[in-house]
Amino acid sequence: MLVRMSGTKKRPAPPDLFVSYAGPDRAWAEWAAWHLKAAGYSVELDVWDWAAGDNVTLRINDALDRAARVLALWSPSYFERDRFTTDEWTALMAQRPDVHGRRRLVPVRVAEVTPPPVVASLLHRDVFGLDEERARAVLLEAVQGPRDAKGRPEFPGTAKGRRTRGSGPRLPGVLPPVWNVPRRNAAFTGRGVPLVELRERLSGGSTAVVQALHGMGGVGKTTLAIEYAHRFAGSYDLVWWINAEQPTLIGEQFTALGAEAGWISADVQTTNSAALVLQRLRGETGWLLVFDNVEKREDLAAWLPQGAGHVLITSRNPGWDQLARPVPLPEFTRTESVQLLRHSLPALGGDRADELADRLGDLPLAVAQAAQVLDETGMGVADYLELLEKQTGEILSEGTPVGYPVPLAAVVRTSMERLSKEDEAAAQLLRVCAFLAPDPIPTDLFTAAPTGTLAPPLADTAASVLELAWSRGRIRGYGLARIGEQTIQLHRLTQAILRDNLDQDRRRGLRKQAEAILAAACPDDGRDPTYWPRWAQLIPHVTALDPAASDNEEFRELACHASSYLLSRGDLRAGRDFAERLHRGWTELLGPDDRQTLFAATNVANGDMSLGHYTEAQRLCEHIYQRRRHLLGDDDLDTLISANNLASNLHHLKQYDRAVELQQDTLERRRRIQGEDHPDTLTSAGNLAVVMRDVGKFEEAARLQHDTYLRRRRILGEDHRETLAAASHLAGDLGIQGRYAQALHLEQDTLSRRRRILGGDHPDTLKSLSSLATSLYLVGQYVQALHVQQDAHARQRRVMGDHHPSTLESAENLAQVLRAVGKAGEAKRLELWIQRHRPAGSPSPADPSPGDLD
Repeated sequence: MLVRMSGTKKRPAPPDLFVSYAGPDRAWAEWAAWHLKAAGYSVELDVWDWAAGDNVTLRINDALDRAARVLALWSPSYFERDRFTTDEWTALMAQRPDVHGRRRLVPVRVAEVTPPPVVASLLHRDVFGLDEERARAVLLEAVQGPRDAKGRPEFPGTAKGRRTRGSGPRLPGVLPPVWNVPRRNAAFTGRGVPLVELRERLSGGSTAVVQALHGMGGVGKTTLAIEYAHRFAGSYDLVWWINAEQPTLIGEQFTALGAEAGWISADVQTTNSAALVLQRLRGETGWLLVFDNVEKREDLAAWLPQGAGHVLITSRNPGWDQLARPVPLPEFTRTESVQLLRHSLPALGGDRADELADRLGDLPLAVAQAAQVLDETGMGVADYLELLEKQTGEILSEGTPVGYPVPLAAVVRTSMERLSKEDEAAAQLLRVCAFLAPDPIPTDLFTAAPTGTLAPPLADTAASVLELAWSRGRIRGYGLARIGEQTIQLHRLTQAILRDNLDQDRRRGLRKQAEAILAAACPDDGRDPTYWPRWAQLIPHVTALDPAASDNEEFRELACHASSYLLSRGDLRAGRDFAERLHRGWTELLGPDDRQTLFAATNVANGDMSLGHYTEAQRLCEHIYQRRRHLLGDDDLDTLISANNLASNLHHLKQYDRAVELQQDTLERRRRIQGEDHPDTLTSAGNLAVVMRDVGKFEEAARLQHDTYLRRRRILGEDHRETLAAASHLAGDLGIQGRYAQALHLEQDTLSRRRRILGGDHPDTLKSLSSLATSLYLVGQYVQALHVQQDAHARQRRVMGDHHPSTLESAENLAQVLRAVGKAGEAKRLELWIQRHRPAGSPSPADPSPGDLD
């Protein structure tokens, strides 16, 4: 990372040196910049000279342009491709040397690293592994000696006591004279951004700055605090580590600090000595106190010193607003997880490391434990993953990496034991949540749960908004879950450990409670976009409970509607596959002719149709229709749903005669049984109109579609998804009749509504986009038609895939427009592409969306 300029009112004079460094090497950057300034050089360093909110890219460009030379602090991090430093050194190497053959780049290694070949030939100096005096001399030699030196800073050595004011930072790696921080983890990886941000926050004030690093157990708070203390040790004269888990022992640790610093004698009573230490800290500078593993802020209030020092707190409890600035620490990024695994296990492939990190949820302690166990036992990743699946608590009890006091399983169990003693309802809430997905869980699932759904004491607590709020707060304080305004979220490994600690009877009971609260929250049949945001909240938890194996009929019904939701919102593959899992499981559990089994089969067929797999859909549609006729009769509503879907698929397959016959029969039955205006009746009417159009009965089709459109507008509303489907089909009828302007207007309105209601990439929206391009083409707006059709085709390829009939249809339309604008060569290449991607034996689709499914 580079260095920053302060102020924008007046352009400062060009600096002699600009310090280019990677974030993890900030301590080296501060040390080098300080000593260079003390030697008389003007220096630009980002953390000193750039203001918050500055455009970093522009600052980098300006600094590289203005600075006479650039001091590059080489390390492994410096040459990582995704850092700004890559842009910096490559830009400098692209410049020609001066008349003396010298380049502006001044490389100094601050760690062992082999530079890339393009810069390997540059003469560089090493300042790591040297004592303070020699390192400073090497730095100045690299930039050609002191200039107007104002005196060099005194090296503090190992002497205890107060450091000379203004002496500058020590050489990174040199520990201060008063120090008791635990050993750092040699395998520490990543966390570059949190470390830099923490340093900036702690360095941002003149009085005691207090930062409270918080996060769930196992997220690496203590490890990060240890790394911070070691990495920036040179900036402090005194760093003292205080284990604050037991508040009664904090005073003794202050006494030990006073004795180590030479401020008190060892025979002074603890109470008096601690007060003397706090008083002494108020008058000192250059100190850092770390309070590790604090449970409650009230335990620490009396121990926070005043003065020009830094205080770092680690805690699972995020409630620190009144005493400190809370700093949340999330899980590892995937890159950080993979780096740690491959650092410890060099032979581990990237894909395997990614899979392992994913299963561990990128939780730092779990990743570190896995790396340690795999390294020490020689166990294969596949075996470890199997144990993680079947014996989570046992495998996560193995391994205690450096920087972590106990394994993850012990962290979770201990916290649960304490929470259960304090608030059993809160513990029960977590146990129920352990059977849901590791996604945000709406708390209204509990507050709206019907009587008898939840077991006591949770049932009583959930009935009181205030009591539930207190329970959520206690869970938050133990770091066992993330508590949102209206949600609660557990890490997947926390869930697994909680489940692993239960016997079979308790597991069954808690699973039943989870199924019951979800079933009671079913929003609708899954097809109305109004309820899709709620479905999006519920769907991860529905799938996590494996409804294919559930004996709860209401929960299975919820799962049926969940599969309909996935298909309706356009997540076709996920909806189809989910329905197939339900069908397979319920066939075995309930039998092939059960109502819910056939419901699931219907959505499998609907998914196949929507994906363009018409042959596969045909076999299943025919089977469901015949089974329902046999079991329920021709006039049963479920049978009529099957008849409509079968007729739609026959239309896809261009079996027009049977499609018309079956759709006419279905429409007549629905009119008689459900009435002219019932939504199901209108579905059959609209589908019949589409197939009639494709067999050449244009006027009759247009009249029926227009009537269907008007009825849907009146009954369902202008923005209803089925109303918009009728509008789109009607626009096609208008185009066939030569009423191009009306067709264009209706298609523009339909596209606008679909974008607003369904989103820009919903399959229905993409059909409207392609249809709009056709309407533009028909009115002679070829250039605009080309742009719209290109957009439609690109989106279809990305969303639906290259082989989907809608994608191929948009490609055919695009080829036609390309020829109209004189781009015959492009049109020919696109036609060849269509031939390659159309499945063998499949006809050119006249209309990939001939009707609506039930």
